[in-house]
Amino acid sequence: MGMMSLSMIEESEFVGPILYPLFGWSEVLIFFLGAVLISSAGNLMIIRRFNTIGIDQPDGRRKLHDRAVSRLGGVPIYASVVLGVLAAALFTGVTFSGWLPVLLCNSLMFTVGLADDLKPLGARVKLVGQLGAALILYSFGLSIDVLSNPFGPGGLELGWWSLPLTLFWLVAIPNVINLIDGMDGLAGGFGLFLSLTLAIVGYVSGMPDIMIVSIVMAGALSGFLFFNFPPARIFLGDGGAYLIGFFVASVSLKSSNKGSIIAALLVIVIALGVPILDTGFAILRRAIRGVPIFRADAEHIHHRLILLGYSKGRALVAMYSVCVVLSLVGISILLTKGIALPVAGAILFLLAIGAARYLGYVRSWSNLRQQINLAMQRRHRLEHARAHARVLDFDIEVCESVEEFADTFFDRVNWIGFRSEAAENTAAVRLYLADGRYCVLYRPQNQFEDGEWQRRGDELVTVLDRCLERWGKLPARLERI
Repeated sequence: MGMMSLSMIEESEFVGPILYPLFGWSEVLIFFLGAVLISSAGNLMIIRRFNTIGIDQPDGRRKLHDRAVSRLGGVPIYASVVLGVLAAALFTGVTFSGWLPVLLCNSLMFTVGLADDLKPLGARVKLVGQLGAALILYSFGLSIDVLSNPFGPGGLELGWWSLPLTLFWLVAIPNVINLIDGMDGLAGGFGLFLSLTLAIVGYVSGMPDIMIVSIVMAGALSGFLFFNFPPARIFLGDGGAYLIGFFVASVSLKSSNKGSIIAALLVIVIALGVPILDTGFAILRRAIRGVPIFRADAEHIHHRLILLGYSKGRALVAMYSVCVVLSLVGISILLTKGIALPVAGAILFLLAIGAARYLGYVRSWSNLRQQINLAMQRRHRLEHARAHARVLDFDIEVCESVEEFADTFFDRVNWIGFRSEAAENTAAVRLYLADGRYCVLYRPQNQFEDGEWQRRGDELVTVLDRCLERWGKLPARLERI
């Protein structure tokens, strides 16, 4: 599979209505509909018969669905893709040379996510699994080795940089897709548009294997979306999100291994504009606040749209529309031999600036410095709460009874700013424990934002879980609900 380069189209190679010997548009439709049927049937079976496995319970905070929902939606998608590719290899004239490593590594990435859906693995374990799948694919020769000049001859040989850049591409996209999987229909819909974009890339560049595989994935996601639109009856889960992301990353690399096209890598970066933007906003706000980058929150783009008064349906349509436009912009780069690249860059820049202001991440450009200073003050308060939580963690080992620990706990809770009992001008903050129940502390009302107090309270959750582990109960004034 050798080398991938970012280069221009020497000669457009539209392959016309007959895509390949024994393979035409009727076959494309058959494989798409077949994937839709397999995926739909699989999802329906999980909803009706296996709806107690891999369950995602609502928590009243970030997870606002009204009932427990299975997270195994990725299983029928995976089955549809595997069966579709095998059928295409057996019953069409398309050559699927070099696809076995791609399928195996996609299977490994899906397995990592599925295992986490069944029993949480932890961020580090998942990252090791993701890097393992990416390394295996790299060892089979699917890599980014040369960055060619998109506006003329010449290029940059990456040398040893090829490995980290390839690994970053193969690991980053699955995590970007997983990060935006916070609203019914969102990640699945984005995956559908990205798959169709890859199918067009395969058609334009004369690679029917890329086209048919992408069409099969598009069909599988279409079947899944029947049950995932609001209100969702089944979720993608990490398995489905990782599969979509790794599929897009690996197939775009494979389609870019022909040096006669602008790499699909560039097309996909543009098409991924919304998820990349959402990820960028998430990293920035968490870094400024001193919160771990991988800690989930309720401030993604879709959350912001709902706060602005959009219904879930309208928010979904708005984000779909932007994704479709960016996908078309990405494809235009390929069709215009790179001429549209500056326009695409300008569109992404304006989208980032406009979204930051419209969604409220930046309240006022003129007062941006003041907003950053306020964010840093909140970060210091969070670090203060975190320091008290660390000391309480040690206090659990020193104290001999939960009654002795209670005095220390409530003393430090008061230093953080919480109270154990409701009073005038206070508001409740729920602390969700590992057993699914929660207890309540109270904070001053109209002081700072609700989210900031919730983050400070979350620092105490591990302490309370350890208290339960040691003594089997919490301090008397804290009642689990």
